[in-house]
Amino acid sequence: MSPAVHEFDVVVVGFGCAGAAAAQEAAAAGASVVLLERASGAGGSSAQSGGELYLGGGTAVQRACGFEDSADNMFAYLSAALGPHADLEKLRLYCEGSVDHFEWFRSCGIDFLPSLYDAPTWMPPTQDGLMWLGENAWPYTTIATPVPRGHRPATEGWAGHTVMAGLISAAEQAGATTHVDTRATALVVDGDRVGGVRARHFGADVTYRARRGVVLTTGGFVDNEVMLADHAPALLGHGKVSDGLDDGSGIAMGQSVGAAVRRMSAVEVAYTALPALLVRGMLVNGRGQRFVNEDVYPGVFSHAAFHQPGPCWAIVDEAGLEAIPAADAWGVRPQHAAETLPELEADLGLPTGSLEATVGLYNRHAADGHDPVFNKASKWVRVLEGPWAAVDPRLGFSPEGRDGQTPGSGFSGFTLGGLHTTVDGEVLSLTGDPISGLYAAGRATSGIHGDGYVSGTSLGDGTFFGRRAGRAVAESAPADATAT
Repeated sequence: MSPAVHEFDVVVVGFGCAGAAAAQEAAAAGASVVLLERASGAGGSSAQSGGELYLGGGTAVQRACGFEDSADNMFAYLSAALGPHADLEKLRLYCEGSVDHFEWFRSCGIDFLPSLYDAPTWMPPTQDGLMWLGENAWPYTTIATPVPRGHRPATEGWAGHTVMAGLISAAEQAGATTHVDTRATALVVDGDRVGGVRARHFGADVTYRARRGVVLTTGGFVDNEVMLADHAPALLGHGKVSDGLDDGSGIAMGQSVGAAVRRMSAVEVAYTALPALLVRGMLVNGRGQRFVNEDVYPGVFSHAAFHQPGPCWAIVDEAGLEAIPAADAWGVRPQHAAETLPELEADLGLPTGSLEATVGLYNRHAADGHDPVFNKASKWVRVLEGPWAAVDPRLGFSPEGRDGQTPGSGFSGFTLGGLHTTVDGEVLSLTGDPISGLYAAGRATSGIHGDGYVSGTSLGDGTFFGRRAGRAVAESAPADATAT
């Protein structure tokens, strides 16, 4: 029995944020579009994310909260925070189009409250529409005017599902068709052009012919241990930030037709240290030494900790611990307490005198209200006094079962590298030429990132360049889809 054959103008592989954006734009431009999703429903890793959208340049939420911003100011911050080696061409377009992109999200039915969550956190417990994502911490305060750009839908805590609900609805309303439980296995090549996709649906072979092109939006490769070992071995043995299906399949399909990849070793990691605690105390490595200003975007202290001799410890005094608002404490409590620093050193297995030296130096400067060693903002700098407590980030945030729990690494991550694309999502070959009929967006591509990361730039980058890819493929010249 011959496999089933479907024919559309555009075939989008993967129904996360980038796939939804590409499908919505392509369908709105008049193309017939099908979204292929290997899971039983849309959403992917995007739906399980925090839901932050990194947007700026003067959005309505920023203005309502009293902040002035510009594309140039946004670019200055992001080029530093996402670097070194950020893709400046893509980044410039992203910043210049950010206000319009914010309005596109609102047109998809996603609401943002005009209020700021003004406290250090991984994830606000409120519905506030704006949060800081490192813009107000050194060294970025010396590079760009501090303006918050973390835009969040009106949802408490993790809000990726709210973002995806709006994007799914927008794609469907634009006319895109969805085929779930359908796993793409290979690209169909017609001469020198990608003309479709082969897939499996409940054990049956299916062919999807694409008159205008295929858009790969299948996510990164953190769930593929072989690809990690080959390209990003730093993540081996750590937790994974994904829905379990970020296996690099789209990247591999692109490579099978000669696509180039870029920055495959670049990764993002999150360390389960509590920002509200760190700013009131300090983060030290396995030698009892500070190594970062603790008020930075949490991804920055996570990357710093990732390369330190470990384990790392969150150290705080009694006054600092008691000052943490309950909503920002996340149920975290200390595993160690001591009246003196020598006692705490012994409990943690730190070198004798190390904490005394670190806290002593910190306190000498804190008495004058500043931190010249790492430049923590003065609002958080004060003299630390005993009794002392230490929290082990390796135990995570969950308040249940922490006592007696075997520590993991404390780190979870995902990949940032992928297919090399133009600003319009055209996938480039090893010779640098666009592969006809093949487009990609989201974490399946190298995107705007260099070696740095800021929350909200995956959903932001994926949707922004997903939209551009959707428009580009819809406007491309159709081919006679006669591939077999």
